[in-house]
Amino acid sequence: MGNYRFILSGGGTGGHIYPAVAIANELKRRHPDAEFLFVGAKDKMEMEKVPQAGYEIKGLWISGLQRKLTLKNLMFPFKVISSLLGARKIVKQFKPQVAIGTGGFASGPLLKVAAGAGVPCVLQEQNSFAGITNKLLAGRAEKICVAYDGMEKFFPKEKIVKTGNPIRMDLVDLKADKNEAITFFGLDANKKTLLVLGGSLGARRINQLVEKELDFFEKQGLQLVWQCGKLYHEEYKKYDTEKVKVLPFVNRMDLAYTVADVIISRAGAGSVSELCLVGKPVIFIPSPNVAEDHQTKNASALVAENAAIMMKESELEENFESGFTELLESEKTQKNLRQNIKKLAMPKATEHIVDEIEKLLK
Repeated sequence: MGNYRFILSGGGTGGHIYPAVAIANELKRRHPDAEFLFVGAKDKMEMEKVPQAGYEIKGLWISGLQRKLTLKNLMFPFKVISSLLGARKIVKQFKPQVAIGTGGFASGPLLKVAAGAGVPCVLQEQNSFAGITNKLLAGRAEKICVAYDGMEKFFPKEKIVKTGNPIRMDLVDLKADKNEAITFFGLDANKKTLLVLGGSLGARRINQLVEKELDFFEKQGLQLVWQCGKLYHEEYKKYDTEKVKVLPFVNRMDLAYTVADVIISRAGAGSVSELCLVGKPVIFIPSPNVAEDHQTKNASALVAENAAIMMKESELEENFESGFTELLESEKTQKNLRQNIKKLAMPKATEHIVDEIEKLLK
């Protein structure tokens, strides 16, 4: 049977969008005649990224609660009602066999409505500390696919399946040619490349660090591919040169990972999972502004296996240059990091998640 209909929702950041796209791609590979519909939050990045991946998406008028009393918060009850009505209309028209949520605002109303209509629901939680949307939906889900141990503190134990996080298939086996990657970014084949990743929206503190250390990186003989994030591109594009490529977003991550000799990254769950597969020396700078400091926990798990280096934001002023120089000058350290981070990869995560989804079709 191939005439299945799958509805997927996940958004707000790349960490929610790309897992949903990876799951859809694997479902499409197994069921070429299946129909797919994504549901996102209007004005969020999924409305751009999902069509780029080749899927239809519909938007709901929904956003999260702000921490302070704002006009947006006063609108929140109206947004919830609007998004529930919109989700009800979408589910009724599309008639999905399974609904899949990967976190983000829009997945809340969509999966609540789908479950209420008797549609089996699967959640995918990327982080070591569960997001609020998935926690609220856990009681309605048939299965909850996770990447970390100890998730029973958030979800019913009998529903949890440890699968790992979905990864874009072009990263599972990096076959991109290094010369192609050098040409694509306009780099020098004789120089080492530092890849800087602050997440899909950017990371202010990492951008400030890179700006401050540009002369230091040049003295080290490095060239940069610097994904500063679309929120910060206007501020930092003035540094774009032959040796420093300043980009709002990297669409060809396979080429970026191929060309990288060393990587600086946030420690979001999706980034950590990808970097385990990539197998390059990584310095993680976790965001301290996330629930339960879960990025530090994500990075610490790798540091404990001698698979990565972690520097907290509070330590950068004092330790960054010495720590970075130490890594760059030690081939042995780089080799150990490459070998150890590869051991932690879960390349079949997407397949295992789709196995769980297929069980609900029978």
